[in-house]
Amino acid sequence: MQQRNRSAKRSDADRSSDAEASESTADVSGPGETKSETPVPKPAEAPAQPKNPPASQRGGRILLITLAVLALAAVGYRYMVAPQGSEEAASQAAGPPAPPVTVAKPLVETLREWRDFTGQFEAQESVEIRARVSGYLESVNFTDGQLVKKGDLLFVIEPRPFEIALDSAKAQLDQAEAQLQLAKVQLERTAQLRKNDYASQQTYDERAAEVKSATASRDGALAAVHQAELNLDYTRVLAPVSGRVGRHEVSIGNLVMGSTGETTLLTTIVSLDPIWLMFNVSEGDGMTYKRLIQKGEVESVRDNLVKVEGQLMDEKGWPLKGQIDFVDNQYDRSSGTIRVRAAFPNPDLFITPGQFGRVRVPMSQEKPTILVPDAAVVTDQSVKLLFAVAEDGTVVPKPVELGELADDGLRIIRSGITKDDEIIINGLLRARPGQKVTPEQGEIKPPAATPLSQK
Repeated sequence: MQQRNRSAKRSDADRSSDAEASESTADVSGPGETKSETPVPKPAEAPAQPKNPPASQRGGRILLITLAVLALAAVGYRYMVAPQGSEEAASQAAGPPAPPVTVAKPLVETLREWRDFTGQFEAQESVEIRARVSGYLESVNFTDGQLVKKGDLLFVIEPRPFEIALDSAKAQLDQAEAQLQLAKVQLERTAQLRKNDYASQQTYDERAAEVKSATASRDGALAAVHQAELNLDYTRVLAPVSGRVGRHEVSIGNLVMGSTGETTLLTTIVSLDPIWLMFNVSEGDGMTYKRLIQKGEVESVRDNLVKVEGQLMDEKGWPLKGQIDFVDNQYDRSSGTIRVRAAFPNPDLFITPGQFGRVRVPMSQEKPTILVPDAAVVTDQSVKLLFAVAEDGTVVPKPVELGELADDGLRIIRSGITKDDEIIINGLLRARPGQKVTPEQGEIKPPAATPLSQK
């Protein structure tokens, strides 16, 4: 109310001041002059100075401007950015695309399943050549490491002492035969005298005993001659078997001992053709083989000569063809294995006793067998798995029973899959059980070098 009153007072004062100004202007004209009706212009008023608005009004204006800018930005985002965002949201809701993998059906081939073992080659005949008589070594008649045949001369021990011993034994034999001949003549003479009763029975008995004694002496002398001849023969050391001879252990001029005590080792000989491969079979493998024999899938190694294949350590294939000819009669208690022997021909003498080799034994007859790449097998603790892809692209793990590893990385699958399953052979790292994948068709090819049916 006070503010209104003050405003009214200011307006009344303004009016009074304007009236006084107009009257003063009219009085300026002299007397007798007619007053001009032309209005006198009023002095120009000074322009009104803008009044500063309060701070609350300025803050409100700024807020309104900010809200307007935000509204425009929202409208622009709606019409320019929102469609792209909706597509991205839809793609995120749909999930990432299914990873690609390569699948193929298992390879089915007619072949025989084998079980591999590692063994060591041994000579069928291995002989230590030792001196059988004592004497000085006179000659060595072979080159170290050469091939020799049965009956070849290897060593000569000085024979002269044995020749003298033989001559002495022969002389004793002649003496014994002469005494025997005299005893027989005396017995015949005594027998004639006994018929005429000119000799006593005692004399006749003595002559008969002398004949028997002379006969025994003659036989002893004859045995001594045979022994001397045998000792003389032993001075020539011959090869008892054919094979490769080792190095000579005693040089010429050394004394060799060949008595009944410790004899001197001269050299060794080993045969080379044929040759044995000795290997150990565990109790588990042995039981598996016996079960197969019971089912009639394989032949018994004790009753038949089972054919096997072998290879040297640097060979890829199985060029050696042999047969099992011996199985030990008991398992080794310390190792739980049984000793098995396979014989292989060695006509070129390439294999040396002591070498290591491998042998594989048939574990089935020839039959259709499922094969997959060994790299496609996945291990989950003790379970072996193959990843198959269903019709809807889902990864399905399948536990399988593995067989032996064939050549070129193909693994025999005994059970767990069929020939129509689509197996992942490439891209296993991108496959997870129960997830979707994008299958790309591949192919499992058999080895080009060696047909599977011949392995």
